[in-house]
Amino acid sequence: MSGKYDLVIVGGGISGASLLYTTAKFTDIDSIALIEKESELAAINSHSTNNSQTLHFGDIETNYTLEKAEEVKEGAELLAGYLENYDPDREMHSKRSKMVLGVGDEEVAELEERYEDDGFGDLFPKLRPIGREEIGELEPKVVEGRDPTKEMLALQTPDGYVVDYGETTKSFIEEASEEANVDVYTGTTVKDITPTLDGYTIETSHGRFDSDATVVAAGSHSLQMAKELGYGQDKVLLPIAGSFFLADDLLNGKVYTLQMKKLPFAAVHGDADVHDASVTRFGPTAKLVPTLERGRISTVKDFFDVFGLNAAAFLSYANILSDRILLPYVLKNLVYDLPAAGPKAFLPHVQKVVPSVELEDIERAKGYGGVRPQIVDTKNKSLDMGEAKIVGEDIIFNITPSPGASTCLKNAMRDTHTLIDFLGDDYEFDEAAFREDTIGNFPRAE
Repeated sequence: MSGKYDLVIVGGGISGASLLYTTAKFTDIDSIALIEKESELAAINSHSTNNSQTLHFGDIETNYTLEKAEEVKEGAELLAGYLENYDPDREMHSKRSKMVLGVGDEEVAELEERYEDDGFGDLFPKLRPIGREEIGELEPKVVEGRDPTKEMLALQTPDGYVVDYGETTKSFIEEASEEANVDVYTGTTVKDITPTLDGYTIETSHGRFDSDATVVAAGSHSLQMAKELGYGQDKVLLPIAGSFFLADDLLNGKVYTLQMKKLPFAAVHGDADVHDASVTRFGPTAKLVPTLERGRISTVKDFFDVFGLNAAAFLSYANILSDRILLPYVLKNLVYDLPAAGPKAFLPHVQKVVPSVELEDIERAKGYGGVRPQIVDTKNKSLDMGEAKIVGEDIIFNITPSPGASTCLKNAMRDTHTLIDFLGDDYEFDEAAFREDTIGNFPRAE
């Protein structure tokens, strides 16, 4: 197994697959290969049990600024349009109501300001404020058992896309594989990437690949590979493992709580599972772990490869974890994984969404949850609140924390333009056709 390709994509999750779809169907790049180390596609963070199955638009994520929401919105609409076009039978996604819930005078005032003064009502025409009565019509359990004297307000939208990102990954691969110039290799581990005079040689467990241009979309491992080639020396990772709790048939759609603006992590929310609406997920938790993949001890070494064990990395961690908001948050999240104390400590977060829930109603979701690599800038000793991309000479490294899956097609569109620049004037990207196939199918407000 080996070959010479114009483009090699490393990583068979949602990020690599969306780029394969974009380049295979909407460019005239002659030959493209995708390499995935697992025997199955979307086996790690894109797997349906390892993420919160949310398509983030920025409308109910209250730790987003208006500027970030504007950036994320187009990316979400690209993917939503793809799902509307290629998944009419809703095998990869469901579309339900979603809302961010404010309870009490302070939270209600914050939502009113966000909607009316901060511009979110204008940016999202389908978003609307609703009171207790309408909240109860959409989500009866959210109102049931709640103090009737407590003021309530929610910002609600019908664009509650709940997505199986694993199945969406496979759909991208299937669409791309219809093109004659595409090869997909699973069970193929990258051992080394070496620059050559006209691109890169990629040594794998199943042979050598030569490429004119390369994109590494391997999650946390992308930074590891970048550092081996001399890129990203001013970055390390803060790997955060997310977990979920399950309950039976409590919500019809997605209900968020208000988020802390200084945290890049999602606030606890509840939502009905994408494939089984009778199962309600609550989460995610956010636990700091020294590993690049959940449950794989072998990736502890990979974490320390990325961390570097240098003074800048240690000082950056110390500066970030000494924050008076972040440190208590991290410590609290350690408790949630304890066998007996964990569910009891997490119960108040669930009750903020569904007040009538009792301890016996929830259980930890075994086998659920992945690792999200938060990016740390060691120059500024701070968290980078978003996705990270390193562009080198004829190579791109994508390290994609939330909302990476939501904006995978927008990221693919950007990378495709960069790849055309790498490969030269002989190639073109039909962005108009790409948009027609994706965002052209997104249902607009009347």
